[in-house]
Amino acid sequence: MSLLTGKTVVVSGVGAGLGHQVAAAVVRDGGNAVLGARTEANLAKSAAEIDPDGAHTAYRPTDITDESQCAALAALAHERFGRIDAVVHVAAWDGYFGGLEDADFTTWQSVIDVNLLGSLRMTRACLPGLKAAGGSVVFIGTQSSVAAPTQVRQAAYAASKGALTSAMYSLARELGPHRVRVNTVLPGWMWGPPVQAYVQFTAQTEGVPEGEVLKRLTDRMALPDLATDADVADAAVFLASDRARAITGQSLLVNAGELMR
Repeated sequence: MSLLTGKTVVVSGVGAGLGHQVAAAVVRDGGNAVLGARTEANLAKSAAEIDPDGAHTAYRPTDITDESQCAALAALAHERFGRIDAVVHVAAWDGYFGGLEDADFTTWQSVIDVNLLGSLRMTRACLPGLKAAGGSVVFIGTQSSVAAPTQVRQAAYAASKGALTSAMYSLARELGPHRVRVNTVLPGWMWGPPVQAYVQFTAQTEGVPEGEVLKRLTDRMALPDLATDADVADAAVFLASDRARAITGQSLLVNAGELMR
């Protein structure tokens, strides 16, 4: 039996990268994927690639800063598949860069509203189904929340994701009596569209081959290759499945051994 046979998983933040890979892994492993993101065209493209006949996917445009839209996505899961067994939170604002000295705290508040409060809004919308199923919540965090990278400054992103991980511990205690598990996956440098763009941009800016920029990253790893967004998706799907039934309140680094804790 596949990991998610008969299960329904809500996936927020489905675009070209990690969200798509998570949804694809859900369907691959026998589950139903309910896709949410702000851009309907991205959702339609992802669903068509993952599930051409539409038997195991449903989608609805969703902005996780809007509580009513979160509720509508959860309702879609119930309407289409009759249950919610897990929610995987990929939706995030990760494009704001900088540290403290140049911080625009109004933008910081918006980053926190998406990355922390948005994930909690979506979780609360799914709670009735999760409690009924004895389900799983999987937050996608970041290695940057526990070890700041030297290559880029993303203080607001790291802080918001660190807060989400702290919230995860509280939720694991709160929801444990309902047999709802709550865990976080912490990716490091993850080969997918954002890191590919970083490598390309840095190579062009410095006038060096892309392979040189990539080697700077892989030289930091215990393994000789970066983790991919598909690797991170597989970790999330494992935590969403019954194979992880005794795992809660944990943070799992998926980073090719760059940081070991």
